[in-house]
Amino acid sequence: MSGMASDHNTSSQEEYIPHYLQKEDPFASKLSREADIIAGFYLTVIGILSTLGNGYVIFMSSKRKKKLRPAEIMTVNLAVCDLGISVVGKPFSIISFFSHRWMFGWIGCRWYGWAGFFFGCGSLITMTAVSLDRYLKICHLSYGTWLKRHHAFICLAIIWAYATFWATVPFAGVGSYAPEPFGTSCTLDWWLAQASVAGQAFVLSILFFCLLFPTAVIVFSYVKIILKVKSSTKEVAHYDSRIQNSHILEMKLTKVAMLICAGFLIAWIPYAVVSVWSAFGQPDSVPIQFSVVPTLLAKSAAMYNPIIYQVIDCKFACCRSGGLKEKNSLKKSRTYTISAPRDSVAMNETQLE
Repeated sequence: MSGMASDHNTSSQEEYIPHYLQKEDPFASKLSREADIIAGFYLTVIGILSTLGNGYVIFMSSKRKKKLRPAEIMTVNLAVCDLGISVVGKPFSIISFFSHRWMFGWIGCRWYGWAGFFFGCGSLITMTAVSLDRYLKICHLSYGTWLKRHHAFICLAIIWAYATFWATVPFAGVGSYAPEPFGTSCTLDWWLAQASVAGQAFVLSILFFCLLFPTAVIVFSYVKIILKVKSSTKEVAHYDSRIQNSHILEMKLTKVAMLICAGFLIAWIPYAVVSVWSAFGQPDSVPIQFSVVPTLLAKSAAMYNPIIYQVIDCKFACCRSGGLKEKNSLKKSRTYTISAPRDSVAMNETQLE
């Protein structure tokens, strides 16, 4: 027995064995049945709210698709990513939580991992593009004179190509998708970093290009915006009302974008921390009951954005309501990004297109 134990210790030091290879059934739930049922109900509520909210955003935007401005096009793309996460991914995990095990085998696991990473990466890169748009719009005013709809569609093509590339890289043999430690969900195989240098290079590349770099761009953009706003508030006060209204509109759009990015990062950072610890720390030291919490929090990110759109839009709609004449002008205002006051709608159509 002692000889077998020493042999096991030697082999464990030489090569790390991930959790999904340590047991015969990696897809059996490691949580209690009650915990799985609670998680299943939680994801069901999140999935329904996210599907309805993002579906409503896309439906209403489609009714005025020819009038969407570049910033609104990016907002719709973010709703598409969030809806994709809810429709393509959540049913797999909901069924598995209620079944007390992952029900779709390795093929379903890899598909679920790919879809989650694809739409999640698409969301983050979209928000990165939005933050850059806000930064250039606020800090470099001449930028707004040349940005047109076709530039936004080119940006969308780049975003989808970027997300497709990084989500598909694991299938090229440099990475993989694997079940989570609790068994009823799948994700990127962060545990490859424990096994080889190639695995470490793969995980570091994913972390840098799909998390750290986009987050750094977002933080840089909004820090520069805040500094610019503080220095230019008095300066804008001396301009005429049209320029002031344009500035107010852009700041409202910027506040929405900042809230969206903050909600996304708050939801995903705990999961990122646990993933990094699984890759480069001591993954077996993370309690299974604890590892499921960041995963569930990250899955709720797709629900926040429609709430942000509607709450803030309703807040400013209250200030605009006040008569039948205003109803006609409100039809021309922004639906899911913050609309300008009634007297600046005409200016927005000319200056901000």
